[in-house]
Amino acid sequence: MSAHVFLHLCHEVGTSLEVGTRRDIMDIINTLANQMRTNLMMTSGSRREGFRLVESDLDVMYWPNSYRVIWELYQSHYYNNLSKELILCDGSESRPGFTLLYLLSPRLYSELQRACVRMKNRHYISSSKHRQIKCSAESQRSTLHGPCVGRHHGMLGYDLAHCFASDIWPPSASSWIDRSHSWPPSHIVDDIVKRGCHFVAIGHKLEKHEQNEWRISFSLAEQKLVYAMNHFQFLTYGLLKLILNRIINNGLGDDDKLLCSYHMKTAVFWAIQQNIIPQWCPHNLLYSSLTCFKLILKWVYEGICPNFFIPSNNMFLSNIYGEAQNFLFIRLYELYKMGIQSMLETLSITSCNECIDFIRDPSISSCADEDVLFSEADFDIKLFREVDNQGSFSVSNVQKCIQFLHIIEQMIASPLTQNQDIMLQKLTNSVLQNLAFMLPLNTYTQENKLKYRADKISCHFLKFAAKFGCISDVLYLAMYYYKTFRYTEALAIIEVIKVKLSQPYVMHNFNVDEEMYTEAVGGQSWSTKMGQAVAWNIKLNNNILYISELRPEQQSSLQNDVPYLYIPPFVMLYMLEIFAANM
Repeated sequence: MSAHVFLHLCHEVGTSLEVGTRRDIMDIINTLANQMRTNLMMTSGSRREGFRLVESDLDVMYWPNSYRVIWELYQSHYYNNLSKELILCDGSESRPGFTLLYLLSPRLYSELQRACVRMKNRHYISSSKHRQIKCSAESQRSTLHGPCVGRHHGMLGYDLAHCFASDIWPPSASSWIDRSHSWPPSHIVDDIVKRGCHFVAIGHKLEKHEQNEWRISFSLAEQKLVYAMNHFQFLTYGLLKLILNRIINNGLGDDDKLLCSYHMKTAVFWAIQQNIIPQWCPHNLLYSSLTCFKLILKWVYEGICPNFFIPSNNMFLSNIYGEAQNFLFIRLYELYKMGIQSMLETLSITSCNECIDFIRDPSISSCADEDVLFSEADFDIKLFREVDNQGSFSVSNVQKCIQFLHIIEQMIASPLTQNQDIMLQKLTNSVLQNLAFMLPLNTYTQENKLKYRADKISCHFLKFAAKFGCISDVLYLAMYYYKTFRYTEALAIIEVIKVKLSQPYVMHNFNVDEEMYTEAVGGQSWSTKMGQAVAWNIKLNNNILYISELRPEQQSSLQNDVPYLYIPPFVMLYMLEIFAANM
């Protein structure tokens, strides 16, 4: 039965190859973003970990590169005070996992000065003031959510946390280094420790300094630990998330949810490191999941959930106690008595007849080989969807575009996975397309040398993007020709694209005849497949004017905080054809 559920979880959560692809793409996006910014950033949350569930979230952490947090005064010698402004921890009155932060040498007119409060003759940075300042600087539709500012990027919601970084591992987490013998491997431990930690703007609810305290965040370390899991451990974590979201917390409001995904992840971390589960494999999947569930049940019964890095930090202390604790324990114990089979039948992953038949008839055999789950076309659909979803950068001007292209040029020379290679190819095309429409060209004339040169460069960029992009990318060139009054050239391109888009093997919006697709491009490189058999929606940055006819749609989208306008390729094709033919 475990092996059968393993296969269904590979469908729901992803195979090891799928998850690895998602992580590769998110990693290269993260690296690119940091190269483009003065301040540093890191994506975290379940999407960064490799999940693509309906409930999967994305967190983005930003921290100013000009500030660093230290634990002891002597550590100030590690830094050049001219380039870094130092912040000192003061955890003398805080619970484990929390601290106060104060500026060692506050600058009179710095933005951070506005977030400071005066205590003990020092300038302490108030977490609540810092949150409020950052939230007021965001969109009007932004809302405070714990230490984060809630935002939307198109259809995707995400939490934005403005924080501070320390290059030094917290002394209170030194015990984690000492007990990390069996897992994770020593090189991962070393990498985690040398990267330090972060501080997010939220205090402990039971502390008198709650409004001013900061929580120590191990988001980077946790991401590396999730990456260090084998796929069976990751699927166990995934199954626990499904049980949490679709059974335990189902129907509850946000304020009534006592358990969260972080507790599930913590249980899996402890189970792996303490060797509670003798063997992580498909046939042991239900046992490992039930073991972690029992660990959480034990924690709820005792009212103690030890943080994985700082065990003295009880993560249940502020919300799981008294009547709420009793209610949650009864709820979890009832689920435990019902058994894992009942939980599986409740989950959508067991809704298919094959799995239900298996549960009711153990004589049915099951193969635990994830390689049999997806065809080549299936995997390509998932890859290209991921690339398309991530394949744009919000670059606001020509200079940023040029900077972006220089960074990509440098990255191409570094070791890249095939997934990252195709991601950089898509990003390059996207920037070239945007850049072509941002160059200062209003009318087409041979007499104005500057405009002629800009036009020539724009055409070159769009032809290059079309050569290395997907089939529908040629429509950007047709759109540019229409914009610059070259209607005959636009119509000629449209006729060529019509033929290409009409081929029966072309993947339209991630739908395809798998047999014909495989026959046409099976076994080819992803770059070749993208250029010969893939068409995705035309994605227009609403801050760039492409053609005047689309201005109302773009302005309407911007008013609703929607950064991009998506147009199906055939819609764009026939729209341009009608416009150009009537000129």
